[in-house]
Amino acid sequence: MTAIASALRSAVDALAAVPRDIAPYRALDDVELLDLTRLAADEVRLAQLHVSLLAGEIARRSAPELGHAGLAQRTGHRTPEEMVRVTTVTRVADARTAVRVGSSVGAETPTPLGEAVLSGRVSVAVADAVRTGLGRPGGGVTESVLDEAAGVLLERVSGLDADRAAREARAVRDELDLDGIAEREQARREQRSFRLGKRADGMGYAHWVLDPETFAVVSDVYDRITSPRRNEPRFQSEGEHEGEGEHGGQGSAHPAFDDDRTPEQRASDTIAELLRQGVAADTSQLLGDGPIGVRMIVAAHTLQERRGRGWIEGHPDAISVETVERHACTAGTITLTVDGHPDNAGQPLNLGRERRLFSRAQRLALAARDGGCRWPDCERPPSWCEAHHIEHWHRDHGKTDIAVGLLLCRHHHLLAHNNGWEIERAGPSYRLIPPDQRADAIDMPSRSPALHDALSA
Repeated sequence: MTAIASALRSAVDALAAVPRDIAPYRALDDVELLDLTRLAADEVRLAQLHVSLLAGEIARRSAPELGHAGLAQRTGHRTPEEMVRVTTVTRVADARTAVRVGSSVGAETPTPLGEAVLSGRVSVAVADAVRTGLGRPGGGVTESVLDEAAGVLLERVSGLDADRAAREARAVRDELDLDGIAEREQARREQRSFRLGKRADGMGYAHWVLDPETFAVVSDVYDRITSPRRNEPRFQSEGEHEGEGEHGGQGSAHPAFDDDRTPEQRASDTIAELLRQGVAADTSQLLGDGPIGVRMIVAAHTLQERRGRGWIEGHPDAISVETVERHACTAGTITLTVDGHPDNAGQPLNLGRERRLFSRAQRLALAARDGGCRWPDCERPPSWCEAHHIEHWHRDHGKTDIAVGLLLCRHHHLLAHNNGWEIERAGPSYRLIPPDQRADAIDMPSRSPALHDALSA
């Protein structure tokens, strides 16, 4: 038995010896539970690394130039990915990831990303997300430039999951190749598709792959249907006209109170009804007032120079200036202008104490600045969020100013108020102060790439 086989066998035996009785797990306190969960995640990462190393060698021995003499085809498999999938009994996507990362790690010329995988600094999944997000060479971006960018990204993606690492990588690619944004946008658009299928039990299903623009429209509809804020009673504040302010209406309970459907069932029924009624539908009864559309967010200097990128509100991938200009005529565009004073960066539309509730214009500005819930690691979109006074209206005699307003989803808004969390501001930055004053403050970065773009100008 080789040293590798002996080590892997010992690792399997060690894992097999880990207790599986549920009782000891139930006896863990919260700290121990999280610590052991992290250890288990380390087990998974190391196992994925070993599979990737072996998959990379399978791919090398199955190179296309070897033809039928290659390992995969010689053993009855069309591709090395198929051979890895069958051998490891995993999904096709997992096998492809193992081959891609294994081939990169085993390349003749070492790369910062490959070395990071081997050293355990990043997982196989994150490494694949970074490489895939950075894309292929082209548009003046060479392989060596991509390798250098991957090395720089290693610090930024440390501790991130694969999905967020991929977004960071796509953002870096856009920074490296602004002129290629329109081409990448078109490539995503060409992947759109829709198909219907019928299951054996008589139910049907739809498989819909949407380009970012279409997804923004459809997700706006979906968010209106499923948002938790839909379940709140609506009241008209003193001095507000009907339909204005954070809550419109006359104090009557929202019909959602009598709705026992799940959000998914309600979404299915509402979308089906929209299709039945078509353009004649009274959508205000289904989705609330306001036309369905998407807002484009772009830094002011980008529109002035007509070079750079914009974003669809609530979505991380950049779009071309041409797309921003095309939508400006019909859907509305928010131009993010940053105040020259660093202590007031991006803080327009102050109302002082004249009004307690943030206005519609302020909420649009908060959505552009925050990009969604600012609570760390929360990804709720702006439409799911409420405007929170970080200087409480009654307790602190706070003002309804953008600078002291922050978007929080309903869950984290309640958590902040009920559990004693505080938020402090330093210029354009915000920090979350835990109830336990001994704990360190936590950064609350904006999820709006347009704000980062505007601040970096």
